[in-house]
Amino acid sequence: MSRLTVRKAVIPAAGLGTRFLPATKASPKEMLPLVDKPLIQYTVEEAVASGIEDIIVITGRGKRAIEDHFDRSVELEENLKGAGKSQLLNQIRQISNLANFCYVRQTEALGLGHAVLCAQHLIGDEPFAVILGDEIIDAAVPALAQLLHVYKKRHGAVLGVQEVPKQDVSRYGIVSPKRLARGLHRVEDLVEKPAPADAPSTLAVIGRYILPPEIFTILRKTAPGKNGEIQLTDALTTLAKKSRMFAYEIKGQRHDAGDKLGFLIATVEFALKNPSLGAEFSDYLLSRARMLSDDRRK
Repeated sequence: MSRLTVRKAVIPAAGLGTRFLPATKASPKEMLPLVDKPLIQYTVEEAVASGIEDIIVITGRGKRAIEDHFDRSVELEENLKGAGKSQLLNQIRQISNLANFCYVRQTEALGLGHAVLCAQHLIGDEPFAVILGDEIIDAAVPALAQLLHVYKKRHGAVLGVQEVPKQDVSRYGIVSPKRLARGLHRVEDLVEKPAPADAPSTLAVIGRYILPPEIFTILRKTAPGKNGEIQLTDALTTLAKKSRMFAYEIKGQRHDAGDKLGFLIATVEFALKNPSLGAEFSDYLLSRARMLSDDRRK
């Protein structure tokens, strides 16, 4: 297998989803519906559209709904078939045929770095992608495909980044960049959640990565950081000092669906684009906006 061929993607999905409690007490955050599909399905579809064949989902306790969603449901299919709902039947069948799925349970919440490390035995000696499922990127060219294009040309790890406001840098891993071309940078260093005054740039890592298998050796040697977790950013910082690493400014509209407000905004944006709901939903929003405006004038 060529070291320039990326066939596998890791989707960490073992988090507790505490920012969405109580909704996520018994249901995985990744299964929250964004209009008519769960969040994780958008992530999987992006990976498949980018040429990924194998999806490795890192799960935890209480996450069986994710496995069930991408598995066949014979009873449901028979019900839809008997009801003559062929279009819906085809949609349901397509879900389980999207890719080859494999599930690995992360037995302890030891951080994103540890979640990635859980997939080592399935990745082997191949480059691979990592996609964070609560970062939804609406793009004409899939976000992961954009990174893969850079990887094939530059032959080094690639991080997806976007500019964020200076006051928000403390929420992200921030790269120290050396500009190579428009939207493309060499990564000289990374800083996890810096104070605005200490940030080397406003380029934030946004949950899309193409990584070489060497990252596993580094992760095994990475000491736990904040909250006793193995931070992927710490391992990436070490990797950047040993080999080439690039940051690419992803083109597309990013939604932080791991945040309640971000999730609501994403819901509105995707609902407006939905062919069966968009026009009617737009009319509702306009009428609601007029009502609010009238209330403020009173």
